[in-house]
Formats: sequence, C-alpha cells, structure tokens
Amino acid sequence: MNIFPKLQSHPFPVEAFFKQSVVVTCAVEKSILEKLIPAPLTLDTFQNYWGFVAMALVETQNLRPKSFSALLGNDFTLTGYRIFVRYTNSKGKNLRGLYILKSETDKRKMEFLGNIFTNYQYKTIDIQKTIQSDSVLFRSKSGGFQMRFKTTLESDIGLPTSSPFTDWKEARRFAGPLPFTFSVNNMRKEVVIVEGKREFWQPKPIQILKFSSDYINQLNNSQFRLASGFVVENIPYEWKAGKIENF
Repeated sequence: MNIFPKLQSHPFPVEAFFKQSVVVTCAVEKSILEKLIPAPLTLDTFQNYWGFVAMALVETQNLRPKSFSALLGNDFTLTGYRIFVRYTNSKGKNLRGLYILKSETDKRKMEFLGNIFTNYQYKTIDIQKTIQSDSVLFRSKSGGFQMRFKTTLESDIGLPTSSPFTDWKEARRFAGPLPFTFSVNNMRKEVVIVEGKREFWQPKPIQILKFSSDYINQLNNSQFRLASGFVVENIPYEWKAGKIENF
C-alpha cells in the first residue's frame, strides 16, 4: 500500500517512446463488466449489449518524467488490463476512456515507482518475447498469458470469427488507448483523470494467431469473445499530469 496516497494521482507529466504497442480487445456481455467498474464511471458499450476489456502490451523506451533528459529514462515492457468506460466530468462533458484493472511490468523499478505515483496496481512478472519467421510471441508464466500475432500486416486481414464487429472501422473505436485513463479512489471519493497525448496514432489491424489470459478468464468465467487486435509502432507518447475530481 502506498504510504503517500496524494502522490498516486499521477502528479507530473511522463513521456516515453513506444517501440511497439499491441492491443487485444475482448467482448464481454455488458452485465458482467458493469459489476467491475465503480461509480461514477459507466460502461462504454457496443449495440447496447457488449462491453470490452483489453489487454495492452507496450514496449517502451526512455520512459521518464517529461522534464528529464531521455538519457535518464528507462526501458520497460508494460502490460495492462483496461475496461472501456465513459465519465461525465464536472463541466458536464462526456469523456471516453479506460478504467484501470491491473498493470504489470518486466522490471521491479517500474513496479516500485509506478505504485508510488499512480494507482494502477503494478506487479512485476516475467515477459518473454520470441520472434519467429512471420510472427511474434509474447508470453508470461507468472502473468498467465500468451499473445501471438502475425508480423506481416496484410490489407485483407479478417476480424476474429468471434468478433461482434462487422468491420475494422467499428473495431477501431475500441482499439485504445483512448484519450483518457481513469482510476477511482472510493475512500476519498475521487476520480483521477490522465490524458494521453500522441501524434500519428494509426492502429493497424493484426491477425491474432493465439491469445489466452488467465486474468481475463477469471474476470468473466471465460465468457468472452475475441474481438480485435491492433498494433502501432515507433510513436512518441506523453501522459499529462493527472487531474482530480470529487464525486
């Protein structure tokens, strides 16, 4: 538990270079996911039936506070589980974003600092990357996941057969990351809103060859449908300082 709860509000901007960011989105009946998000957040749905939980795997370079030189940054692999949600802020504006469920990293330094300055619940796990002739495999024994996808990005990639989307345009609305990330402190009745800033963000569809996640399975008793997969590469990224609102 963080002994400095005030610091967990993402108190300063952070920047990094995304070498690669892969997002696999799973569709789950909304009644299941609605139980997992706290007020005042609401579930962002598709066809008023599906909600979405995504696993993101990001290879970062030179992650650091924005005011620091890139030479002082660190390279981490990050994984995260997020639910797509909406939040109406104090000005009455409806924001689309992601609710943090769990975050993981390959280095203890990121776990330590991440849990001081955010409420994202970081944990250190093993993450192995295997590059094959036409695919990449990420897996973790302690994290309980496997993610394998083709590296050749073809224009005619089809959606997963289980996807509720009819085309990639629909799927891209739930590709992430969305402009905002939310965390909620029920004890303090606070929402922390962190806005992401990036340019040239054009997610490309990927063909998912294998995907399994013990964490997603236990969230919904394996009642999920593989919905989509996207990748972006070589993107500068910034997280603005968090804003706190009371509810």
